[in-house]
Amino acid sequence: MNKKIYLPILLSLIFISGAISMLFLIQNHWSSTPLKIENAVAYTKKETNTSQDLQTIIHETQKNVVKITVETDQSEKTGSGFLYNTNGDIITNAHVIKDAEAITVTMSNAETYQAAIVGIGDKKDIAVIRVPQLINQAPIDIATTNRLRVGDEIIALGSPLGFQNSVSLGIISGTNRSFQIDDFSYDNVFQISANITHGNSGGPLIDRTTGEVVGVNAAGIDDSGIAFSIPIEHILDDVREWSQSTSDSELIYPNGSFDTRIEPEQFQDDAAYLINYFFESILIRDYINAYALLGSSLQTDTTYTDFRENYIHHVSLEMNDMKTNYLKGKEQVVVDLTVTSVDVNSENKEKKLLYTFTVGYENDQLKIIHLEKQEVTD
Repeated sequence: MNKKIYLPILLSLIFISGAISMLFLIQNHWSSTPLKIENAVAYTKKETNTSQDLQTIIHETQKNVVKITVETDQSEKTGSGFLYNTNGDIITNAHVIKDAEAITVTMSNAETYQAAIVGIGDKKDIAVIRVPQLINQAPIDIATTNRLRVGDEIIALGSPLGFQNSVSLGIISGTNRSFQIDDFSYDNVFQISANITHGNSGGPLIDRTTGEVVGVNAAGIDDSGIAFSIPIEHILDDVREWSQSTSDSELIYPNGSFDTRIEPEQFQDDAAYLINYFFESILIRDYINAYALLGSSLQTDTTYTDFRENYIHHVSLEMNDMKTNYLKGKEQVVVDLTVTSVDVNSENKEKKLLYTFTVGYENDQLKIIHLEKQEVTD
């Protein structure tokens, strides 16, 4: 055969043999190398921060924080407390209700009820009162163990000087403090930097991270920035015993000369508070709570679904120029204010609305009984 024919065949065989050898080497390399795939688009970062939004913690806690008004044979005083269980039991300080002839509890939604004493300490500054109308209402969350250390952030809620649902922020500035005030011993209590003043006593101390109650605010040193709170774990045994051993039939509701009528100035303050709380609930998107502030006539005319639809598009709300006017003879207060709002898909364009609320009593509870609004054009 001609050598010219053998040469191309030989070269082809050499090329094919080389290619096969190369593929074999590549295969061996691939099989010995771990397979690694990264999908940057589908990557999801695990959320490790368990702390709650501050505004949400405060709003949800305030629903179960109450203002306590007490009449004694000599004077009237105020304090705070918080709903502890579904029996309508409220924890407060013993010194708040000591010598009470009448006890009135005001909720965050301005509803007011008479309360009875379930139990009261003689050495521990702790007490429990009960409001039957609050049975089956979801109570505040209680911490089961004390995890707080110096430097941990806390929130103190209460009604200082009668201003309902006020909030103080601070830290745990000391632990295991012990002292005595009047007849009460305070053993191993928290020292806190949050301000505690008259009316704050009995209110809850909240863990900023979890939103749970960790203490009962008890005492403060005026103009010092130093206050004290009783750890919740120190009083839970007493609270449980009082609550479980006391039936409703045993309760005696103090009924002194307590006057439930509200003076015009106080009525206007309460009406302004109710309207502020209404818009606060809207801002936190708690539409059920806001809707519950409406009187029966307004709720009949407006379903909850329609009510929610009226406010769900608001991104922000700002209240301005609130004015109150007491209507003598009608036991009503008219509240006028301007609300500046920004809605979804409005390209941050502000809209001004003039609101007129009529606030009055319905079944002895303060309610929004009439509401009008109109857009203000420049």
